[in-house]
Amino acid sequence: MEYKGKYKAFDFGRIKTYPLAARVSKITNKDLVYPDKVTASDVGVSRETPALAVADAIKAAREKDQPVILFTGAHIIKNGFGPLLVDLMDRGIVTLLGMNMAGMIHDLELALVGKTSEDVPAALPKGEFGFAAETGELINKAFVDGEKRRTGAGEAIGSVISSGDFPYKETSVLCAGYEHNIPVTLHAGIGTDVIDQQPSFDPAAKGGCSGRDFAVFCAEVERMKAGGVFLNIGSAVTGPEVLLKACSMAANVGNPPKGIITAVFDFQAADPGDVNDQRKAGYYRRDLKSVVVRIPEAFGGKGYYVQGDHLDTVPTLYKLLIQQ
Repeated sequence: MEYKGKYKAFDFGRIKTYPLAARVSKITNKDLVYPDKVTASDVGVSRETPALAVADAIKAAREKDQPVILFTGAHIIKNGFGPLLVDLMDRGIVTLLGMNMAGMIHDLELALVGKTSEDVPAALPKGEFGFAAETGELINKAFVDGEKRRTGAGEAIGSVISSGDFPYKETSVLCAGYEHNIPVTLHAGIGTDVIDQQPSFDPAAKGGCSGRDFAVFCAEVERMKAGGVFLNIGSAVTGPEVLLKACSMAANVGNPPKGIITAVFDFQAADPGDVNDQRKAGYYRRDLKSVVVRIPEAFGGKGYYVQGDHLDTVPTLYKLLIQQ
């Protein structure tokens, strides 16, 4: 990365990396949750759970060929639910999957070496956190190539996994999206991901590819002019903010997401009524304020908050959808 400004800048060429396979990782492919395990489980569903209403809304949306967008942070991948997302894409239930870059990194590492999620407290004092060589090199090169071709970030990574030597690619949501022509959009910050620490980092390439993914995401939101469903699972800020801007853009060009159904799946207790009171913690929660309340209210839809551990709520939603 070249810098010609007037301030002192860190020399990325000083960084030392190590082989990904040598890294101690907390999650392996043995921890992944596959569809047959969930369908064979005895997950019980109360008629009062909002997850049931969300599943019904998804079924109705797909019957009308309306979009179903799922936005997630990294933990849904770290919790082993990648195979469930792959199956939802295989079945055509999810029409676009959005995620932050951390989710993509875990997805790629699982596809490449069958393990992910390093031990941060152990690696950080030794200056080893985030310096697995293959992770940075493969992803940053994919973004540089994507920037040259003017593709999105998700398409660039999905293409690499699909065509490359990735022994566990069947677990990859990026690969599944690429092969099924279902967009997987990656929404970036700069300095927020371990790939940004490495000598191969090209901020223009990362930003350019992610910016084009935002355009792909906005096009899918614009298709919600007759309705659709947006699920936010484990993204406190990025997912809600990306949706908010995309909805505003769709409305600006005359195609607002009318009757949109939204849902947030989160561990914390929440009261949607708090979003109008600056003295309440809920006012400052972007997922609650934007996804559950403001967006559906603005466009004549309905928002749901599904509280609970993702280890319970995600398999429950999956099983409801498959039963549907």
